[in-house]
Amino acid sequence: MKRVVFALVFITMTVKLYGQQGAKIGVQGGIPINDFTDDLSLVAGVDLGYMRALSEVIDLGVSTGFLYGFAEKYHTDILANDLSSIQFVNAAASVRIWPSNSFSLGADIGKAFGLNKGYNGGLYYRPILGYLMGPNTEINASYTGIKLDNKEWTTINIGILYTFNL
Repeated sequence: MKRVVFALVFITMTVKLYGQQGAKIGVQGGIPINDFTDDLSLVAGVDLGYMRALSEVIDLGVSTGFLYGFAEKYHTDILANDLSSIQFVNAAASVRIWPSNSFSLGADIGKAFGLNKGYNGGLYYRPILGYLMGPNTEINASYTGIKLDNKEWTTINIGILYTFNL
């Protein structure tokens, strides 16, 4: 029991000493791969989140976002008017690991909710590799996946993220 109390006190003090919490807002753009390459040409997204530093190396938080897939205009089998854009809203837990002061590895894992008929949503996951350009600005590369009933939404993305320290 003493060890558990000591561990909780240590974690609490670590968060107080090193925690750099903040709200985050970001934008991303990407290209679809695999199942949606014939339906979509480009993907854009907006992300909102809140992270809390557990230590100097690990951040935990929550995030939400909006993903918009632009309909393919140069499709060979179907007229462009028959193709529609595809949108999702996601809610996820976030983790970031900082092996150095400038680089981070992380993932968002949660649920995506489809806004279009025929796309109910599914498991949402997004591994992220980030580079800190300044105290509040990060550029990142990510892979987004949403497991749907009969397809899988997969994209490769580049984004920029800004943190508002609270």
